[in-house]
Amino acid sequence: MRIRFGYDISVGCEQPTHFVTRMALRTERQDDLVQDEIIELSEGVTASEFRDSFGNLCLRFTAPEGETRIRCDGLIHDTGRHEPVPADAEEVPISDLPDDVLQFLLPSRYCESDSLMPFAWEAFGHLPPGYARVQAICDYVHGAITFDYQRASATRTAQGAIDDGYGVCRDFAHTAVALCRAMSIPARYVNGYLGDIGVPYAGAMDFSAWFEVYLGGKWYAFDARHNTPRIGRINIAIGRDAADVAMLHSFGTHELLNFTVVCEEEAQPD
Repeated sequence: MRIRFGYDISVGCEQPTHFVTRMALRTERQDDLVQDEIIELSEGVTASEFRDSFGNLCLRFTAPEGETRIRCDGLIHDTGRHEPVPADAEEVPISDLPDDVLQFLLPSRYCESDSLMPFAWEAFGHLPPGYARVQAICDYVHGAITFDYQRASATRTAQGAIDDGYGVCRDFAHTAVALCRAMSIPARYVNGYLGDIGVPYAGAMDFSAWFEVYLGGKWYAFDARHNTPRIGRINIAIGRDAADVAMLHSFGTHELLNFTVVCEEEAQPD
């Protein structure tokens, strides 16, 4: 299977404004590219690249006064199969975790795992450790939060999502991440593409958020919003929570003028 992915975003600035973006393919998927991922900025706007502490590829540039356009186009090979369900995956003892995984056990800006710990252990402590416990957390979050795009909030935390009972994909991910960490299971937040491949069409595309859990020495994708294995996830950025993986971070005010995201199966050539 081949998946066409990309975006076309325009921002308006009243004065020159510096930006950092995290909207490029993760290194782990580079070898799957059928054609190079091409990222273009408006004529005259130049960008430099760097990798942040999580290995995400970032661009930084200064947008001039007026409109600046950021475009991306790529084509990637995918197995076309549903992502694996690691039913036998076990939790790794904390003493055996790699050093770089330990940070994903800690509370963070949107994932207050420390204050949620008593609730988490009461709700999930009796369950067998490993995949079954993580899936039970997904089941809980999926049932406790109703998806409502109109009531999205950039400041809602995991506890806030539980209290409100509604949110968007980032809230589902934050809540599940916080509950996993409260159970001493490493979990990290993911931004990426998730097209309507193998499922009914759900409307205009957007970027999506899910989370990954470290089980049996590997990172596995889980999605508390959809709560079912999907086809064709494409990781863009990982971090402790959404604060680490802002896709378009401006150091000043800007207006979003256009926002189009593409992630769809493309027919194989004859």
